[in-house]
Amino acid sequence: MAVNVYNTSVSAENLSRHDMLAWVNDCLQSHFQKIEELCTGAAYCQFMDMLFPGSVQLKKVKFRTNLEHEYIQNFKVLQASFKKMGVDKIVPIDRLVKGRFQDNFEFLQWFKKFFDANYKGEAYDPLGMRNGEMLGGSGGAAPRGATMLTKRSQLNSPTKKPVVPTKVNAAAKPKPLSNVNSRGDANASKIEELSNQILELKMSVEGLEKERDFYFGKLRDIEVMCQENDENNPIIQKILDVLYATEEGFAPPDEAEGLPGEEDEY
Repeated sequence: MAVNVYNTSVSAENLSRHDMLAWVNDCLQSHFQKIEELCTGAAYCQFMDMLFPGSVQLKKVKFRTNLEHEYIQNFKVLQASFKKMGVDKIVPIDRLVKGRFQDNFEFLQWFKKFFDANYKGEAYDPLGMRNGEMLGGSGGAAPRGATMLTKRSQLNSPTKKPVVPTKVNAAAKPKPLSNVNSRGDANASKIEELSNQILELKMSVEGLEKERDFYFGKLRDIEVMCQENDENNPIIQKILDVLYATEEGFAPPDEAEGLPGEEDEY
């Protein structure tokens, strides 16, 4: 049976999206270029087969597909393997198959922790197990689009017509245009990279807040249980001492900031 993981926000290593993709591609000999491409569910199915041989019916997995109903089918295969191996995780299929970055990155973060907790280092041939099918990448579509863009940029290039080989017209005009284009491309790329970093940080903060609330709720339940029982019991008193203990230099916010305390909070 699988080792379940619940704590996904804090770990020794918080990998970036680039590191995550590199890890997936290295493990599965795949060609994913974006986190969003994991929305097919095929990669997770093969990861489960790697972790727990025989837990997934790989023949039912669609490794090369761009159809949403086949994405859903892949995730149902994944869910079946989760149930078989006792994995306590709800797969948000309806969100993942839409191919949004945030949903897929969050699920991948959880799966990386799950993988690390369960992988035992056995040898695995991912390409052979899927009969040589390509996994990830956009196939022939991207190169065609790239070729069209290249041709258009060549047609619009200011160096296309060296009509007058004079020092003023031939040398002066093309360079500023090319400089503007290159700067624009660099700025757009930088903006996209920074936007993705901001999104990752927001997701990390949200995860930390959820985790904080979860453990605070647990501590609150323990406190209530202690208060409902005999506080003169030495074990209960020790538990309460631990709950109310503070570190040196630390004071509760109300005391530190001089704000009135909310007595009914505990």
